[in-house]
Amino acid sequence: MNLIYNGEDIQVGAHLSLQQIIVSKGAVPPFAVALNGQFVPAGLLPETKPENGDSVEVLSPIQGG
Repeated sequence: MNLIYNGEDIQVGAHLSLQQIIVSKGAVPPFAVALNGQFVPAGLLPETKPENGDSVEVLSPIQGG
């Protein structure tokens, strides 16, 4: 299955959840996730399955001043 992950075209297994995809890409919590521009709460990541062509954005908080 093809996805756009943070602007990059990637291929992943169709059976993977959003959580599995994000972890496989090396993301470390805390982070926020949007699927096709819609926020996905952390509690729903393990059960959310993207579809072919979906866009996934993973954002980590930035600290500083």
